[in-house]
Amino acid sequence: MLATSLIDNIEKVVIGKRTVVELAIVALLCRGHILLEDVPGTGKTTLARALARSVAADMKRLQCTPDLLPSDITGVAIYNQKSSEFEFRPGPVFTNLLLADEINRATPRAQSALLECMEEFHVTSDGVTHELPKLFMVLATQNPIDMAGTHPLPEAQLDRFFVRLSIGYPSLSEELSILSAQAREHPIDRLPAVISESAVLAAREQVKEIHLSREVADYIVRISDATRRHPDLRLGASPRATLALARGARGLAYLRGRAYVTPDLVKTMAAPILEHRLIAKPKAAALGRSAHAILGEVLDQVAPPV
Repeated sequence: MLATSLIDNIEKVVIGKRTVVELAIVALLCRGHILLEDVPGTGKTTLARALARSVAADMKRLQCTPDLLPSDITGVAIYNQKSSEFEFRPGPVFTNLLLADEINRATPRAQSALLECMEEFHVTSDGVTHELPKLFMVLATQNPIDMAGTHPLPEAQLDRFFVRLSIGYPSLSEELSILSAQAREHPIDRLPAVISESAVLAAREQVKEIHLSREVADYIVRISDATRRHPDLRLGASPRATLALARGARGLAYLRGRAYVTPDLVKTMAAPILEHRLIAKPKAAALGRSAHAILGEVLDQVAPPV
């Protein structure tokens, strides 16, 4: 199966993090963008590179810095003296997989250049619309610890990320395997591509065919509605988040070899898809109430269909 070969290939580099790898592949199958948020050195960039190298498609890396301009991301029209016309020079966003490293180190002005790309999958320059590649997705990393000189992502941009993933530290045995694997060279340097771009696009169409019953769809909507009415939340799940949860549940069903979505798949995808979109009220946050804990309460309170 396409997904199994992709998971096995990435696990040659990202050791012991199968759940995170599976969620990253679900995002790929659902044409969703990934925000990798974790402490330094846990393998955020490695996961992004491994996913890109496993697909026989173009990848470009964007190192986000405070002096980055929107035109450095999307491209710019340059005057050609020979033709006496302006020619559009595409930026790094015109690729299949864009790795935006340390995205929160870019200024809000530069971050906003990705808003149109991530939602509408095209770039508008000088009134002309340029379509992005069909496989296009953003894999962004950010460090939540060292916040000096950073610009936190606004809610509008966080809402455009399909999932937020955290890799976490490896276990003792996993870290020992990492030491052994990198004794002479990094395994990502010889990681082969195992699927083609056309295979991924075909799989995306198959994901859309996964059956989502009326009862499960109603369950997804009730979860989103419960977050909007929760007394400890200042911002609940948006309709975009509801759509993402439905797509994510379909993607996970495809990954597990199922022909339909079940409530347990919805609950599995709820945290990575919804959690980064929720904002606790200041009073609740001061009492130590996190979006993770509140979402857990919501999932316990909203009864799944029988």
